[in-house]
Amino acid sequence: MASTDHEELTVTATMTTGSLDENGARPTTIDAQTIVPISRDESTELATTEYARFTELVRQLQTDDFSKPTDCPAWDVRTMIVHQVGAGEGHARWTEFLRQFILGMRLAKGREPVDGLNDFHLSERADWSAEKAIAALPGVQARAVIGRRRFPAPLRLIPISAPGVGRFSLGFLFDVVLTRDTWIHRVDICRATGREMTLSADHDGRIIADVVADWARRHGRSFELELSGAAGGSYRQGSGGDQIRMDAVDFCRTISGREKGAGLLAQQVVW
Repeated sequence: MASTDHEELTVTATMTTGSLDENGARPTTIDAQTIVPISRDESTELATTEYARFTELVRQLQTDDFSKPTDCPAWDVRTMIVHQVGAGEGHARWTEFLRQFILGMRLAKGREPVDGLNDFHLSERADWSAEKAIAALPGVQARAVIGRRRFPAPLRLIPISAPGVGRFSLGFLFDVVLTRDTWIHRVDICRATGREMTLSADHDGRIIADVVADWARRHGRSFELELSGAAGGSYRQGSGGDQIRMDAVDFCRTISGREKGAGLLAQQVVW
């Protein structure tokens, strides 16, 4: 995680995952309240795919890409890749996660704990090149998938909070948010380097549908949301609310705080 400074729809679909139906067509409108939360088993599949897509992307980068600035003001592409290595090591073993968190708190110095944690990831690997980080990613990610699934049940219940979002559990962090984090950093790197982002309805569409459900629960108001693109879809909650039409990735960037959102789009979710 990193800190970062209308046409009416009337048809209700029965699908709840944001993916394609059996005929290969996207459902017309999904009631956000019916979107099924990501399960432990599904979270493992999504994490495995997202890690692989992130690594595939960064392996395509050229040397001059690594110094390019990203939408996270303090990070260029190299530091974003190094962050993924440091974070992944913490997700692979709960004891390492606690060590990183405790030492990161010392670096926070009045800021949010996540800022200190991110600083710690980078300070331990200050001399790492992008190439070294990229070479380390597959092994780190494989361990992280296993470690996230095995994160101890008592620790999963511990509540934490994020600014502008509110409280959530460590279980939600490990099952859902950590995959979102890698996904949104893949967006960041594609934007920074001009690469086209690999998007599919079954993977990216599922992540975005879950984000929509989270966002809808947090603001609790009626809306009609039309998200375009390969991972987009149509969503609603209640009736007579705000009508929003935009690109699916831009929607996620906005509610992550990378773009300033007005109205319902000012409600952020944790990434």
